[in-house]
Amino acid sequence: MTAGFAIERSETMQVRPILREVKEYKRDTFLTPLFAGLEVVMEVLIPYVTAMIIDRGIDAGNMQNVVKYGLAMLGMAALALVFGVGAGWFGASASTGFARNLRKAMYEKVQTFSFSNIDKFSTAGLITRMTTDVTNVQNAYQMVLRIAVRAPLNLVFSVIMILFIRKEIALVFFSVLAVVGGAVAIVGIKTMKLFREVFRRYDDLNASAQENISAIRVVKAFVREDYEDEKYMKAATNVYNLFVKAEKRMVLLMPGMMLAIYIVMVAIAWMSAHFIVAGTMTTGNLTSLFSYIMTTLISLIMLAVIFVMLTMSSASADRISEVLTEEPDIKNPENPLMEVPDGSIRFENVHFTYIKDGEGDENLHDIDLEIKSGETVGIIGGTGCGKSTLVSLISRLYDPDETPEGAEKPYGGVYVGGHNVKEYDLDTLRDKVAVVLQKNELFSGTILDNLRWGKEDATLEECVRVCEIACADEFIQEFPDGYETRIEQGGTNVSGGQKQRLCIARALLKEPQILILDDSTSAVDTATEARIRKSFREDIPATTKIIISQRIASVQEADRIIVMDDGGIDGFDTHENLLENNAIYREIYDTQMNGSGDFDAPG
Repeated sequence: MTAGFAIERSETMQVRPILREVKEYKRDTFLTPLFAGLEVVMEVLIPYVTAMIIDRGIDAGNMQNVVKYGLAMLGMAALALVFGVGAGWFGASASTGFARNLRKAMYEKVQTFSFSNIDKFSTAGLITRMTTDVTNVQNAYQMVLRIAVRAPLNLVFSVIMILFIRKEIALVFFSVLAVVGGAVAIVGIKTMKLFREVFRRYDDLNASAQENISAIRVVKAFVREDYEDEKYMKAATNVYNLFVKAEKRMVLLMPGMMLAIYIVMVAIAWMSAHFIVAGTMTTGNLTSLFSYIMTTLISLIMLAVIFVMLTMSSASADRISEVLTEEPDIKNPENPLMEVPDGSIRFENVHFTYIKDGEGDENLHDIDLEIKSGETVGIIGGTGCGKSTLVSLISRLYDPDETPEGAEKPYGGVYVGGHNVKEYDLDTLRDKVAVVLQKNELFSGTILDNLRWGKEDATLEECVRVCEIACADEFIQEFPDGYETRIEQGGTNVSGGQKQRLCIARALLKEPQILILDDSTSAVDTATEARIRKSFREDIPATTKIIISQRIASVQEADRIIVMDDGGIDGFDTHENLLENNAIYREIYDTQMNGSGDFDAPG
């Protein structure tokens, strides 16, 4: 009993955050079952009136009763129509509004997630939850409001009317309902796990489609269409096989129920014949009895359909609830700092691990460094040494690890402007720490629209000024429409170097205290890159600039350079001193100046 209570409580906890999104559609949610119930009452009374027409009108030869009861039946049918239309209208409004609120709530929740939260669900998984899963829940919600009210009420009222007509016949129904209900429950429990697995496979399907479409140019360049088709078909086949397996378990429900009910109808016809011959039952009662039997049959079929839909949607509801109840790893403090004093940065014994279950290796360890406000710092090192991870902690895209038990020295934190980044309001911190990531993203719209992501109310003059600093104005002016040139989705109509310069300009428009360029000039030619660095020195001298690059030429003019190796800092000094005293930096320099340019390869 305790276990059952725990399961019921767990399911309630999963449903509660979803039902909160009914919000302004509570009235429609209440009116839908009300109108559906009134429609059922009218439909149940019609066979009873039909019996009266036969018994008191036709068999009695009384046309006045035929007209009277006929008009009453027409009135009930008209009311049933009105109530049915009302139930349909309010049900559609409630379910579609509920789905809209669910998607909005999930989307807003995702916006609060840190990178680690998004890593947990995956991009494809979140898309599936906001589309396929919400649609399943929407359909189930509308079905619950209408059919889940109609079917049980029809069933109950029909059985009551059968009891009213003949109690002996009602006992046959109860025995059939018990058998059918037990069969439905057993099949449903076995099928539930399969439907949960189906939606996990949907994530794989969407991931395959998303990856292929976003990288379609690479696919075509390498003539890999057949390989991608095969990969997508494999994911689609997995979904197909699971659906078929689940449906095979459900397929016997409908025919089985039909067989059971028709057997009951034959038994009832045989029993009713004896009652009519004995004079204890009228022909009208037999007619209405068969109507109630058919209503019961339809109700049972509807209940089976509802059960299948609820089985599928419960898996979707769990997945949606996981997103809505997920707590962001990174939150604002209670009384956050709303101003960043300067661009100084300090790391104190910082450790960081992406996988927090204790099994993953540290991605950063023993990081101690201090950067002065306004200083230009380069970061260089081999692939996977932790360069991007290091700078992601400055703008609090991730938080450093907490001190584990048994640590020899307490873990520290990251400080910006003399304060721990955890003390700042997140929006304030990220406005003043502008990051141009490795993967530059532009959005559909004009160049001005994209630039104003950095500052919504920026004037054209402000946009031109930052584009001049980023050496982007020169190619923008060559476009026929200039700054009103439309950027296609993903920036496909501009080159990689142009995209990078636009992203740098967008970051500069925020007037940040700290500017982080994470390999953001890799597609820019060396001459243009040198002009960008010169503009930084002359136009934003007070801004702390951190430049991550694979090229020595991009960082050697920096005030100081961080050399990273295997998640730690191997050196932090000027270009000249590192050449003289740091073996890794010297190897990188020699390789790039005299060798292949690949400093990941042995020197």
